[in-house]
Amino acid sequence: MTTRKESVNLAHVLAQFNEFWAQKKLADLNDYEVKVAKLKGEFVWHAHEDTDELFLVISGRLVIQLRDGDVVLEPGELFVVPRGVEHCPVADEETAVLLVEPAGVRNTGDAGGPLTRAPETLG
Repeated sequence: MTTRKESVNLAHVLAQFNEFWAQKKLADLNDYEVKVAKLKGEFVWHAHEDTDELFLVISGRLVIQLRDGDVVLEPGELFVVPRGVEHCPVADEETAVLLVEPAGVRNTGDAGGPLTRAPETLG
């Protein structure tokens, strides 16, 4: 989808999959990837030592747990987790998010584990 010359409809893209915590790449932006994901439940505590991570809530509600307090995001709100800050995303209900981060960043950061996976490009 990175070479398309038309707009991307987020609702249409999100309707194409149901899997939680699986990032879907929409576009490349310089050295960054623009991705969407559906979230539900608790992810894993992790940090990205070399990069910030942007979360923009499209629908639902996301809590980003930080060691010094939680950040609650409603639709239309975004938060940037600074590089090196340990965090754990939690969605009590199905939540759709848009993520922006450098290409090749591992979704589980320094934690690894069974939820680690590369983003899938939707065509």
